Amino acid sequence: MCIFCKIVNGEIPSNKVYEDEKYLAFNDINPKAPVHILIIPKQHIAYLADLDDTTKYIMGDMTLIANKISKKLGIDKTGYRILINNGPDSGQEVFHIHMHLLGGKKMAFTV
Repeated sequence: MCIFCKIVNGEIPSNKVYEDEKYLAFNDINPKAPVHILIIPKQHIAYLADLDDTTKYIMGDMTLIANKISKKLGIDKTGYRILINNGPDSGQEVFHIHMHLLGGKKMAFTV
């Protein structure tokens, strides 16, 4: 079982900022910005590339959750970044799709 599934199941604690029946969002334990939230579906899907016609709604749902959280944390007007990695070469470390919501400072674009 992956670490995010263990967080969903309550086996590992997290600092939750949002939860509903299908999604969970919590503070990243290794933040790259003053606001660094991970948004995950509770359903285990390893890669973004694994989404299909039956699960494509997940990306839209996670984006709307990011919008809600940005308003709650006051970064909706100053700006924020949404980042999704897919696969080891992208930097994906936990193989359970997740969206990074980063904000709270002016960020440079780097590749």
